[in-house]
Amino acid sequence: MSRAVIGMLVGMALAFAGFFGGFGAFLLVAALGAVGAVVGRLLDDGTDWRDFLAPRDRRTR
Repeated sequence: MSRAVIGMLVGMALAFAGFFGGFGAFLLVAALGAVGAVVGRLLDDGTDWRDFLAPRDRRTR
């Protein structure tokens, strides 16, 4: 799945949450999406926090 499709799906989920649940639901969906993105990236790249917080061009991998 391309990043454009993933971005479109995330935008649609945020739009539905904002429309049906209000601004609080919009913020909740956005926050949980950000947490999921961080956890997914950590699982893909490994669980070393120092590598996660470092810029991509300075990583040792």
